[in-house]
Amino acid sequence: MKTITKTCEKCLEDFSAALVDLTDYSKRAKNGELTESQSRDLLKHFEETHELALNVITQYFKQIGKGPFSGSRDLTVEAFHAELIDDGRSWLDIVIDRIQYNPIYAIDTQEKFIENIQKRYIRLLQRFEETMGKKLNE
Repeated sequence: MKTITKTCEKCLEDFSAALVDLTDYSKRAKNGELTESQSRDLLKHFEETHELALNVITQYFKQIGKGPFSGSRDLTVEAFHAELIDDGRSWLDIVIDRIQYNPIYAIDTQEKFIENIQKRYIRLLQRFEETMGKKLNE
Protein backbone atom coordinates (compact mmCIF):
# COMPACT_ATOMS: atom_id res chain seq x y z
CA MET A 1 0.00 0.00 0.00
CA LYS A 2 1.38 3.38 -0.97
CA THR A 3 1.68 6.04 1.71
CA ILE A 4 0.55 9.53 0.80
CA THR A 5 3.11 12.15 1.85
CA LYS A 6 1.67 15.24 3.47
CA THR A 7 2.32 18.52 1.75
CA CYS A 8 4.10 21.30 3.55
CA GLU A 9 0.85 23.29 3.57
CA LYS A 10 -1.05 20.43 5.25
CA CYS A 11 1.75 20.02 7.80
CA LEU A 12 1.54 23.76 8.54
CA GLU A 13 -2.23 23.46 9.03
CA ASP A 14 -1.74 20.60 11.51
CA PHE A 15 0.99 22.55 13.31
CA SER A 16 -1.16 25.71 13.47
CA ALA A 17 -4.07 23.79 15.00
CA ALA A 18 -1.78 22.23 17.60
CA LEU A 19 -0.25 25.64 18.37
CA VAL A 20 -3.70 27.11 19.04
CA ASP A 21 -4.40 24.24 21.44
CA LEU A 22 -1.03 24.64 23.15
CA THR A 23 -1.48 28.40 23.51
CA ASP A 24 -4.98 27.99 24.96
CA TYR A 25 -3.79 25.28 27.34
CA SER A 26 -0.84 27.40 28.45
CA LYS A 27 -3.09 30.41 29.14
CA ARG A 28 -5.41 28.28 31.27
CA ALA A 29 -2.44 26.79 33.09
CA LYS A 30 -1.02 30.24 33.94
CA ASN A 31 -4.04 30.97 36.13
CA GLY A 32 -2.52 29.10 39.05
CA GLU A 33 -0.16 26.39 40.16
CA LEU A 34 -0.11 23.40 37.87
CA THR A 35 -1.06 20.01 39.17
CA GLU A 36 1.16 17.09 38.18
CA SER A 37 -1.43 16.06 35.60
CA GLN A 38 -1.62 19.58 34.12
CA SER A 39 2.17 19.74 33.95
CA ARG A 40 2.33 16.44 32.06
CA ASP A 41 -0.44 17.60 29.71
CA LEU A 42 1.31 20.91 28.97
CA LEU A 43 4.56 19.09 28.25
CA LYS A 44 2.75 16.59 26.02
CA HIS A 45 0.99 19.40 24.09
CA PHE A 46 4.29 21.21 23.65
CA GLU A 47 6.22 18.16 22.49
CA GLU A 48 3.52 17.31 19.95
CA THR A 49 3.48 20.89 18.66
CA HIS A 50 7.28 20.97 18.37
CA GLU A 51 7.24 17.66 16.46
CA LEU A 52 4.67 19.11 14.07
CA ALA A 53 6.91 22.17 13.56
CA LEU A 54 9.79 19.84 12.71
CA ASN A 55 7.47 18.04 10.24
CA VAL A 56 6.72 21.37 8.53
CA ILE A 57 10.44 22.10 8.21
CA THR A 58 11.13 18.58 6.91
CA GLN A 59 8.39 18.84 4.26
CA TYR A 60 9.54 22.30 3.24
CA PHE A 61 13.08 21.04 2.68
CA LYS A 62 11.78 18.02 0.76
CA GLN A 63 9.82 20.36 -1.53
CA ILE A 64 12.95 22.35 -2.32
CA GLY A 65 15.14 19.26 -2.65
CA LYS A 66 17.14 19.43 0.58
CA GLY A 67 17.74 16.71 3.12
CA PRO A 68 17.40 14.24 4.62
CA PHE A 69 18.72 15.33 8.00
CA SER A 70 20.01 13.09 10.76
CA GLY A 71 17.94 14.53 13.59
CA SER A 72 16.14 17.50 15.11
CA ARG A 73 19.39 19.32 15.90
CA ASP A 74 20.64 19.22 12.30
CA LEU A 75 17.19 20.08 10.99
CA THR A 76 16.99 23.06 13.37
CA VAL A 77 20.41 24.36 12.33
CA GLU A 78 19.49 24.08 8.65
CA ALA A 79 16.14 25.82 9.30
CA PHE A 80 18.01 28.71 10.91
CA HIS A 81 20.36 29.00 7.93
CA ALA A 82 17.35 28.95 5.58
CA GLU A 83 15.72 31.69 7.70
CA LEU A 84 12.70 29.56 8.57
CA ILE A 85 13.39 30.27 12.24
CA ASP A 86 14.80 33.50 13.62
CA ASP A 87 16.45 32.36 16.87
CA GLY A 88 18.50 29.26 16.26
CA ARG A 89 19.97 29.18 19.76
CA SER A 90 16.55 29.14 21.44
CA TRP A 91 15.33 26.45 19.04
CA LEU A 92 18.36 24.36 19.99
CA ASP A 93 17.44 25.02 23.65
CA ILE A 94 14.09 23.35 22.90
CA VAL A 95 15.91 20.27 21.62
CA ILE A 96 18.16 20.24 24.71
CA ASP A 97 15.22 20.74 27.11
CA ARG A 98 13.32 17.89 25.47
CA ILE A 99 16.32 15.59 25.80
CA GLN A 100 16.96 16.56 29.42
CA TYR A 101 13.31 16.19 30.34
CA ASN A 102 13.43 12.55 29.26
CA PRO A 103 12.66 10.45 32.35
CA ILE A 104 15.73 8.31 31.63
CA TYR A 105 17.92 11.07 33.07
CA ALA A 106 18.04 11.60 36.82
CA ILE A 107 18.01 15.40 36.73
CA ASP A 108 14.68 17.08 37.42
CA THR A 109 14.13 19.69 34.71
CA GLN A 110 10.33 19.72 34.48
CA GLU A 111 9.76 23.03 36.29
CA LYS A 112 12.35 24.91 34.21
CA PHE A 113 11.09 23.28 31.00
CA ILE A 114 7.50 24.39 31.73
CA GLU A 115 8.71 27.90 32.50
CA ASN A 116 10.63 28.00 29.20
CA ILE A 117 7.58 26.75 27.30
CA GLN A 118 5.36 29.45 28.72
CA LYS A 119 7.85 32.33 28.62
CA ARG A 120 9.95 31.59 25.52
CA TYR A 121 9.06 28.64 23.35
CA ILE A 122 5.43 29.39 22.50
CA ARG A 123 6.53 32.78 21.11
CA LEU A 124 9.18 31.04 19.01
CA LEU A 125 6.58 28.67 17.59
CA GLN A 126 4.23 31.56 16.84
CA ARG A 127 6.95 33.44 14.95
CA PHE A 128 7.78 30.25 13.05
CA GLU A 129 4.11 29.87 12.06
CA GLU A 130 4.09 33.44 10.73
CA THR A 131 7.37 32.97 8.83
CA MET A 132 6.26 29.68 7.23
CA GLY A 133 2.90 31.15 6.28
CA LYS A 134 4.72 33.93 4.42
CA LYS A 135 7.21 31.52 2.79
CA LEU A 136 4.46 29.27 1.49
CA ASN A 137 2.50 32.21 0.10
CA GLU A 138 5.47 33.60 -1.88
